[in-house]
Amino acid sequence: MPSFPDASMTDAKTPPNERIQFVLGDITYETVRPLAQRENGEVIFLAERRLRHGPSDPVTIKRMKAPASFERRLRLIQEVELAFRLSHPAIAPVHHLMLRDGMPHVIEEYVEGPSLDTVIHLATVREQPVSLPFALYVAAEAADALHHAHTRRGEDHQPLGIVHRDVSPRNIRMDRNGDVKVMNFGAAYSHLVGREETPGLLLKDDVAYASPEYLHRRPMDGRSDLFSLGLVLLQLLTNRRLFELEDAQAPAQNSRAEDTLSTPLLQMMTFINREGTDDLERAAGHLPEALRAILHRALQVQPSGRYASASEMHGDLKAVLRANAQPFGRFEAREELALMLAEAAPPQDA
Repeated sequence: MPSFPDASMTDAKTPPNERIQFVLGDITYETVRPLAQRENGEVIFLAERRLRHGPSDPVTIKRMKAPASFERRLRLIQEVELAFRLSHPAIAPVHHLMLRDGMPHVIEEYVEGPSLDTVIHLATVREQPVSLPFALYVAAEAADALHHAHTRRGEDHQPLGIVHRDVSPRNIRMDRNGDVKVMNFGAAYSHLVGREETPGLLLKDDVAYASPEYLHRRPMDGRSDLFSLGLVLLQLLTNRRLFELEDAQAPAQNSRAEDTLSTPLLQMMTFINREGTDDLERAAGHLPEALRAILHRALQVQPSGRYASASEMHGDLKAVLRANAQPFGRFEAREELALMLAEAAPPQDA
């Protein structure tokens, strides 16, 4: 029977507003306040990590639904073990997986800054998308992180075949220092030896950024994430999705979704099946030709027409970014983000 890492804790049920505390050796983790609650029941907390004889620093704790079966419990443990194998400056590291009140809690790095969901919202409030260099910088950093995940190998030196499967604005965050962080590899698929294979056939989370092969339950590789990243990049540049879906709960007929879908699956599949070329031209026609070429290649319906690797897409994004009149990197991203937050804060609060 797979088990979660041991940590001392109380057995009583935790009221929603009560602080949760874990003690693991010389380290204490204690929640401070909720940060977000998702439709699938997950709650994300800001927490404090304290050393017995040292400083404290912030982390996040994601409380997940209790696995309903042995298979899901096994898969959850494997997903977190998978995340432990990733070490890249643009990937938020996972520290621990613990159990309380029968519910798994994943402890990972706290990123002091907004998700791209929030960035896009702030840009909409300003009625102005982020700058082209900002969008290119974010996409290039995310592509580099995905390349690291896609090319990871196991102890036997065999490829793990990791696919994030949920590259979306809510899973890419901007640190206030200008760093980009790809989050939540908890939905990741892998060819890890001994790993349950069914996740590759399941639909999960927000399908509005899903690749055609994911929607149709076909075999996936890293090119699936590049399709999703292309959709995220286009939304950053235009403040709108390529495929505008109704915000309704409408699971597809005969779908094998694990969780309630946040967007209508059948409508998304209709968009995908018509290949979306006209949609892309209408949305991206005002962008520079080199950038449109990147989007067209990333958003090919057939994986064979896309970039062969995230590294290749990263190279093209960096080439367009270098062609910009002014250099743009972490410092410039930090400045633009700070300005966006300052300008959009009053109407957002209202």
